[in-house]
Amino acid sequence: MPSIRPTSLPAEERRAAAVEAMVQLAARQNPVEISTTAIARHMGLTQGALFKHFPTKDALIEAVMDWVATRLIERVDQAAQSKPTSIGSLEAMFMAHVGFVTEHPGVPRILFGELQRAEMTAAKRLAQHLLQRYGELLGQVIEGGKRRGDISPDVATEAAATMFIGTLQGLVMQSLLVGDVTLIRKRAGPVFTLYARAIEVRT
Repeated sequence: MPSIRPTSLPAEERRAAAVEAMVQLAARQNPVEISTTAIARHMGLTQGALFKHFPTKDALIEAVMDWVATRLIERVDQAAQSKPTSIGSLEAMFMAHVGFVTEHPGVPRILFGELQRAEMTAAKRLAQHLLQRYGELLGQVIEGGKRRGDISPDVATEAAATMFIGTLQGLVMQSLLVGDVTLIRKRAGPVFTLYARAIEVRT
């Protein structure tokens, strides 16, 4: 994301700057503990100026989740289309997701936080829709691979998609636990190789 210079920005760009500020702050601390005052201060605004665009913190979190859903799906979809084989497409998607998390380490903190909330919020619905859309995209790639013969026809598509997402989530969680976001990139290649061996056609 570019550096924030909110004082002279039009409304839409200021909203985008607020989303950026939330993601940046979440990379360094628990999103639950981030106050609107801290967000406004990070942007160089008053709290009142921030409220003109986001009347509540939940409204800002919803905007963050909308941004994440749009950008992440765009990135993995483009990655899926960049390779001639289904295994290649899945690897490109895996690495694209890893790159997104590495660039925006605050995102998984926000996402996990929303999914753990007991109540159904607009942001949580967006997070659930993201996971559903992601699963559908994976299903399309896996089914295509089974038709083309590079993914075993015995593979259960839904289970393979769940395993793909769960493997990524495990890597992200490990990186958060040790406080080193670069860990996910270091381990991604060997981990994907194991995943690929589980679903590809054996020769």
